[in-house]
Amino acid sequence: MKNPIAEAQEQVKEVLLGAIGRCVASGTLPAEPIPAFSVETPADPKNGDFATNAAMVSARAFRMAPRKIAEAIKDELVLDGTYFERVEVAGPGFINFFLGREWYSAVLRTIDESGERYGRTDFGGGKKVLVEFVSANPTGPMHIGNARGGAIGDSLASALDWAGYDVKREFYVNDAGNQINKFGMSLDLRYLQLYKDGIEMPEDAYKGEDIIAHAKAFAEIYGDRYVDADEKERRAALVAYALPLNIEGLKRDLLKYRISYDNWFRESTLHENGEVDKIVSLLKEKGCTYESEGALWFKATDYGADQDFVLVRSNGVPTYVVPDIAYHYNKLVTRGFDKAIDVLGADHHGYVPRLKAALTALGVDAGRLDVVLMQMVRLVRGGEVIKASKRSGKAITLVTLLDEVPIDAARFFFNLREANSHFDFDLDLAVEESAQNPVYYVQYAHARICSIGRMLKQEGITPCKTADCDFSLLCAEEEKALVRFLARLPQEIIDAAKDYDPAKLTRYAVELATMFHKFYNACRVKCGEEKMMNARYALCMAVKQTLFNVLSLLKITAPDAM
Repeated sequence: MKNPIAEAQEQVKEVLLGAIGRCVASGTLPAEPIPAFSVETPADPKNGDFATNAAMVSARAFRMAPRKIAEAIKDELVLDGTYFERVEVAGPGFINFFLGREWYSAVLRTIDESGERYGRTDFGGGKKVLVEFVSANPTGPMHIGNARGGAIGDSLASALDWAGYDVKREFYVNDAGNQINKFGMSLDLRYLQLYKDGIEMPEDAYKGEDIIAHAKAFAEIYGDRYVDADEKERRAALVAYALPLNIEGLKRDLLKYRISYDNWFRESTLHENGEVDKIVSLLKEKGCTYESEGALWFKATDYGADQDFVLVRSNGVPTYVVPDIAYHYNKLVTRGFDKAIDVLGADHHGYVPRLKAALTALGVDAGRLDVVLMQMVRLVRGGEVIKASKRSGKAITLVTLLDEVPIDAARFFFNLREANSHFDFDLDLAVEESAQNPVYYVQYAHARICSIGRMLKQEGITPCKTADCDFSLLCAEEEKALVRFLARLPQEIIDAAKDYDPAKLTRYAVELATMFHKFYNACRVKCGEEKMMNARYALCMAVKQTLFNVLSLLKITAPDAM
């Protein structure tokens, strides 16, 4: 798909290289290799739409003052057939390019022609990317941190898809290991409490209401059949009953949150098919392990980690990190993804170097694994932080949050900040219908444009098609600034994908809404001149389409009325 900014930048590079070539041919500049130069968008439009430092970086190679080089290049520039109308040399030797009216027209026609695909590019070249996010333990409901991870991970996956990557979403189900043993123990004790006195819950047990509900439901089906059974058998039966219900609950809650995964990968399969044991064997074969006090250790410090760590305990049981290594080996080697991206809590900071060290030892390029570390989120109501204890079972879950806050607001708010920043979620603001609420503000801009169309229709006015509009009439700075900003969407999506930062897109949406309201207040759409009205209405439709596309990418609704 077209990227108006990228196309213009390429034209700048082409005309620059052509001008330099003519300067060399005429002897104005020496025949020396041209150093790498940049073409950027100046912060102040007065300095052009694009500026290049080509003259300054060439000063040493050409043995000439940058300003003189810039003037020589400017004299040989040919702008015919390009989007540019003029060029200026500024400061020590910047060459500033100013776009002509044809580019502004091209942007609006591109948006009209592309429709719901405007913003998509082939930047990623179809590389296979697996984004794993949320991956909450299936031992209980999802908490507020999972809600943030879900919004960030899902929106990041969408941005990568729009940027031209072949993206899959995955949920890693931790259905093996210590947390499942603790889950079984907690269910077991709650079940026994129904039939025996004096059964106490240890400090590290799961104490949520969901555990009690599962134990009661199990008892309604099986009664006291398992009370005198072997503890191992009883716990296995309780887990076999409750775990599938929890996993289905996770799927149901995430679908409500508009998250659908391509794959739910179970940790237990890595144990069952031998991939966990295979990782230990491979590391042994490569000479990357040693034994100490009966345990098997990985020489992690040889591969960039700050300390070695245990792979297999002295009792022969692998540590939690071994299935995680096997899982990522499965992603990158067995299934052959070009890139694996994990969205994890900030408490995994020390875990990532361990994982990368193991992959390196296994002969896998650890650069193919990227981890987005996500900081905690605090819920705020009435200016006060809401405190909750997950252990006591009083944590605010994803479901309880969505019962109070619209899904649109939740997904938008959780993407307002970069993942690595702490975030206070203002519950009062999330439900407020005012310009102070950013998602309401953006949605109102979309609805406002829809109302313009309805108003014109009621008055029997039918604007002409975008292809037939005369966009040379859009000369006001508010109009031109709006078009320039609309043209940025494809690059904004690429940047969000490259930086793993979908917050760039919520910020873009808010700024676009702001610029639209500014334009709308300065330039009357229904004016006395029909051609001007048509051009401004087409500009409104381009804003509407762009807002719709950004909100769709974030899986947020774009209402026609509010």
